[in-house]
Amino acid sequence: MHMMYFTEQPMSAYDAQEGLKYGATALTFSNKHYDPLEGSRLYNEYIEDYLLAEEYGADGIMLNEHHNAPFCMQAKTNIFASILAAMTKRVKIVILGNPLPLAENPVRLSEELSMIDMISKGRLVSGFVRGGGQEQLASGVNPAFNRERFIEAHDLIQKIWTEPGPFRWEGTHYQHRVVNPWAVPMQKPYPRVWIPGVLSKETVIWTAQQRYPYIALNTAIDATKAIWDLYSQTASECGYTAGPENFGYLIRVHVQDTEEKALRNARQFMWMQGEFTGLAHPVWANPSGYFSPTGRRNFVQFAVGRAKNPRGNPTFEDQIASTMIIAGTPDQVIERLKYVVENTRPGIMGIWANDGNVSKEDRQRCIKLLCGEVMPAIKEFGAGLGLKDPWEADAPVHLRYSTDLAQRQAAAE
Repeated sequence: MHMMYFTEQPMSAYDAQEGLKYGATALTFSNKHYDPLEGSRLYNEYIEDYLLAEEYGADGIMLNEHHNAPFCMQAKTNIFASILAAMTKRVKIVILGNPLPLAENPVRLSEELSMIDMISKGRLVSGFVRGGGQEQLASGVNPAFNRERFIEAHDLIQKIWTEPGPFRWEGTHYQHRVVNPWAVPMQKPYPRVWIPGVLSKETVIWTAQQRYPYIALNTAIDATKAIWDLYSQTASECGYTAGPENFGYLIRVHVQDTEEKALRNARQFMWMQGEFTGLAHPVWANPSGYFSPTGRRNFVQFAVGRAKNPRGNPTFEDQIASTMIIAGTPDQVIERLKYVVENTRPGIMGIWANDGNVSKEDRQRCIKLLCGEVMPAIKEFGAGLGLKDPWEADAPVHLRYSTDLAQRQAAAE
């Protein structure tokens, strides 16, 4: 089982009352409330946290990006991936992910990712995402073409990584007369690609068709099982059997020496959900054309007060009870995570450990307990269930190249 550490990198150092007064903190909440001095402090603290996670045993560092919102400070995930490629030695650098529809030049993106892979000596996992609804508006991209741009950008990057140039690309959304970048990945045929998501059936089906692992982002256990069923059905139709190496799960977990302190800090997970500062208006999060007509209609009706939130609105206590949030001492967290693992059976697990205003001292204590005590116990439990990660199972397309890369690295050293 592959276990990685994650945080949204929140910009929590601003007046939360201003966010509550405005009613939303994504897209149009003024950046006059952003303090670059505090941002600098937090960026550097997050780097320290990542290095600590590697030191204490995490298998990977998970990175993502959002735009025009304080709940995530990463405006370009490749920048942090580049820093970690140079500063870390062992952990996988897992980008979940680059929002492909926002990329105006997929060739440049392929070069950036190739550089990260080479600098890290083959430790990149390159995840791709469609990007949130408000991201389309923040970047001036037509949300109606989101999925088209995602697929075309993916296909172009995959071709760059697998076929020598020069060649010409004349697509619907991207046109390049000469495609011939000299920065290509160290991993062959290309870095592993993982696709994160919530409940989009179209994305699950496409991911299974590509034989990429699908990472469920903190979905309820029942919903997660439904995702796995759809993925497995599609895999069977494509001629292969899906296993734990195809399934990943991200869950919010906070560990401290006492249950009381863990629960107090875990309540900060509600910070991103809007309990403290508000989030984006549902219409911004789901602009016309971005989702299916049914999904769009449900969110608009919720936005104008004619329907309940289609994603629910569970309280902190509800989420603790349903294990969507886990908090406690290492022993308590291990037992609750075993329940989640046994019922979802992922080969990849991301631990979203810190959010909101959790102090540096408490963040780092959480990381030490999580990576040093909880992760090893869960990995051992997962091994007993036969939950292999992609490297342990190794998909046929990567098996030969993984062996060749290891031999080349050993010879170079």
